[in-house]
Amino acid sequence: MSERRRFTVDPEWAGTRLDLYLARVNPDLSRARIQSLIEDGAVTLNGAPARRAARVSPGDVVELQPPPPREAAATPEDIPLDVLYEDRDIIVVNKPRGMVVHPAPGNLTGTLVNALLYHCQDLSGIGGVMRPGIVHRLDRDTTGVIIAAKNDAAHRSLASQIKAKAVKKQYLALVHGTPAVDAGRVDMPIARDPRERKRMAVVPGGKPAITRFFVIERLDDYSLLRVDLVTGRTHQIRVHLSTIGHPVVGDRVYGPRRSGKGLPLRGQALHAHRITIAHPTSGEEMTFEAPLPPDFERTLKVLGSGYRS
Repeated sequence: MSERRRFTVDPEWAGTRLDLYLARVNPDLSRARIQSLIEDGAVTLNGAPARRAARVSPGDVVELQPPPPREAAATPEDIPLDVLYEDRDIIVVNKPRGMVVHPAPGNLTGTLVNALLYHCQDLSGIGGVMRPGIVHRLDRDTTGVIIAAKNDAAHRSLASQIKAKAVKKQYLALVHGTPAVDAGRVDMPIARDPRERKRMAVVPGGKPAITRFFVIERLDDYSLLRVDLVTGRTHQIRVHLSTIGHPVVGDRVYGPRRSGKGLPLRGQALHAHRITIAHPTSGEEMTFEAPLPPDFERTLKVLGSGYRS
């Protein structure tokens, strides 16, 4: 990866939007690419994670980590998929634990995109050669329902619905502890952790993030929650639940170090259970559900849960 670029803002740029300023002083990068880098946490303003709409002042210090060299397009791979639904516009898959959604440095093969390219032959090109068809994501160890677009019109429709918060996403999470309330709302901004860039954190001035939770069962030292996403920030559920004192069981990043030890879990107990969209072509409301993975079900059974997906 290229060296980090550092700029001190001259007086002539006072009041300019950060993304426009960076586009002017980095002519080799498009404004859209710079906006993407800001969204990915690759830009800091005076040492803090930057926001695209921020405006610069004389003397501000802006640092940007340029992108790695452009990589070849993702390649099709014959990887089994648990397809929940498919038509000419969309494909809905129950993503297994351990599968990365799209190729990235260090994970160029074995991803959901590789599998989709083999299965579908063609996907929307809006996401670029490494993320074709991808309109939303799940973490590597989060299981459950995910939708991909098979053409650009479907991609634009789904992306528009997500932006308008019209897509309903429900998760199931097994967490440590027992919330004092049966239902709650977490409204805390999220950004890159300024101390550890691979993590997200609740950060003043971060992106608005809202999570709702509902207690399904209390199981001694654990609770099974239904979690509804109002916004869709990176690691949002994991960060919010950890911040309120109920981290996801098996989450080694935001939870206790030995979280899940002694339980038959193979990773974090977070499952994308249900998603509701308007079909990109017909406009019909459609809901898709993915059953719990076997290790999650076994864990609930060990804890004496009566829940069945």
